[in-house]
This record gives sequence, structure tokens and C-alpha cells, in this order.
Amino acid sequence: MAARHRSRKRALQILFEWDMRGEPVERAIAHYYDTLYSEESDKQPKPDKFMEELARGTVANAAQIDGKIEAKSEHWRLERMPVVDRNILRLAIYELSQQAVPAPVIIDEALQLARQFSSDESIPFINGVLDAVHRQTAAATG
Repeated sequence: MAARHRSRKRALQILFEWDMRGEPVERAIAHYYDTLYSEESDKQPKPDKFMEELARGTVANAAQIDGKIEAKSEHWRLERMPVVDRNILRLAIYELSQQAVPAPVIIDEALQLARQFSSDESIPFINGVLDAVHRQTAAATG
């Protein structure tokens, strides 16, 4: 598994915990590392800086990101979305806002996460929302 994909997967897991438990993102990150330590290895795991950046950045910008999701997801309130779907969207929209990785790569990564962690029905929904957010962002910056 590519390192960045693994980092995105880890960030999604952290965001899921943050969203479900309502705890600070730093606590969710620490808990994730504790889980790696106990399940995968008997030595302390190396920090994953990209994963931490994605998780912290997404949480720090959650209100703005959630507004974009709500604006592009007709007939779906954020709190009614499956937790994993809304966090895939949050993660991808945060990364799209950073413009460090091409949008098609970010969207493809989000769809891979949806295939792994969500339902088949969620994939077109996630794709549609991310495409609409990307088109709006591109029009505003272009």
C-alpha cells in the first residue's frame, strides 16, 4: 500500500473516532498510535506526519468544510449522512483546499476509501459532492 494512501486511511480512522466520540483530535491521534503499538508491533510506531496533518487540518477547518458539503449535497443533512461518508468528504475537501495534490488523485483516493469502508451506494454520492466542490473551487480560483 502506498504511503500516502495508508496515511489517508489512517486519517479517516482518526476522523471517524473524533466524530463519533466528540473528543479532541489530539486524543484520537494518540489513541490511534496506541492501537498500532498494541496490535501491529511491540515497539512504538513512527509518527505519520502526513496523516497527522490531514487529521488536524480537517478538524481545524471542519465548520467551513461542512458548509461546502451541505451546499453540494442536496436533500442530505450532514448529521444524517453515514459517519464514514461525511468524514471521507471532509478529508478529501480539506486536501482539495490545500492544492498540493491534483484534484483527480484526491477524488480517486476518496473513492477508494469509500469502496473499502462504505457501501456501494455511497460511492456515486461521494463522487458527485467532491466533483461539485472541486468545480466550484476551480471556477473561483480560475
